[in-house]
Parts: sequence; structure tokens; C-alpha cells
Amino acid sequence: MQNLFGAAGRVDENHRFNSNKSGVTSMGKLRIGLMVVLSVLWAGAVWAAQKARVPETGQTISYDPRDDGALQSGVKLPSRRFTDKGNGVIKDNLTGLIWLKNANCHDRKTWQAALDAVAELNTSGTMSGPNCGDTSGRSGRHRTDWRLPNVRELLSLVDYGQFNLTLPLGHPFSNFQPVYWASTPSTTNPGSAWIVNFFNGFVGDNLMTNDFPFVTAVRGP
Repeated sequence: MQNLFGAAGRVDENHRFNSNKSGVTSMGKLRIGLMVVLSVLWAGAVWAAQKARVPETGQTISYDPRDDGALQSGVKLPSRRFTDKGNGVIKDNLTGLIWLKNANCHDRKTWQAALDAVAELNTSGTMSGPNCGDTSGRSGRHRTDWRLPNVRELLSLVDYGQFNLTLPLGHPFSNFQPVYWASTPSTTNPGSAWIVNFFNGFVGDNLMTNDFPFVTAVRGP
């Protein structure tokens, strides 16, 4: 009888052990499942947050109720588009980009010279000699993370409701010029890079060896 009861006891203990093991396994699977669901939700939220929302063009003239001037579709432009930070830089409140306030720190350049000028700005705060007025770094020093803007960054400044300087009204830039180099090389024409014409908002490419476009710099966001 003792052997019988002992065997039964051992069977009962084994049953409890297997039941506990099964419960632990189930909990582990549940935790893994929850982690997978949360990871998917987090990835979806990050993806949604990283969508590039297209802003309004700024055009208000309309010739047809279906055109852009009538629809004015896109992300609404901030009522205060730019903030002059008072330290030689301007913040675009639409994109978060930071621009040099002095938009012509130095004269026209070739594309390579434009890249070199921005590198000098990061090193010494100057472009081919002239000080660009950036004191936005620590203790009033210049920042070291400036870059030549790409073509989309330049185009983000264009207000298509303006002409003969297609910038938003009331902008705080100084010495803004008609044509600027982008850092974006052209695929269509090797040896060329994109330029943005702020006289009329046009964009095109230009031989890198030409020196009629101007140079500005951007950082951020």
C-alpha cells in the first residue's frame, strides 16, 4: 500500500510539475506575443511620424476652382514662418531648418568652391575671408555642422505666390540673391548640379564649373 501510495504521490508530483511547466511556457509565449504586438505598433507609430507631409505652395491666385490657388492643399504654413534668432541665424518654423541670416556671406562661386566655402564656415565661421555672422554656438562661437543645402531644402523656401524674390513676405534674410547652388548633383547632365532660381521659383541644373550661382548654408533640423 505504501508503494502504491508512493507511486501515486510521485505521479501527482509529476503532474503538478508538468502543469507548472506548461503554465510557464504559456506565459512565456504570451510575453513574446505581447512584445511582437508592441514592436509592430511602435514601428507603425515611428513610420507614421516620419511621413514627409507636403506644405502649401503659397499660391492664392486662382483661374479655376480646381487649381492650386483655389484648393490651397497641403500642410498649412505657420503664421510666423521664420524666427530671427538674433545670433546670425534664422529658424524656418515650417521645416525646422536653420539658415544663415546673411544669405550672401561671399559672392558667386563654382559648385566645388561653394562646398569648400561651407567647409570653411564650419572651420572658422568665414567664407573665403568674410565673417558670416554666426554666433549660434556655445559661448557665442560659430557652429560646425553647416552644409550646402540640397535642392529640396532650397525649394522649401520658395513661396509660389511671390515673384522677383519668391520668398515668403516678411522674411528676415539679408542679402538674399536670385540663384543658389544646391549640393545635389544632376543625373541628367553629368558634371552639373541643381540650382534654384528665386526670381521665379524655377529649378534646373548648371555646369559645376560655372560661377554665377550664390552660396548659402543650412543645418538641422
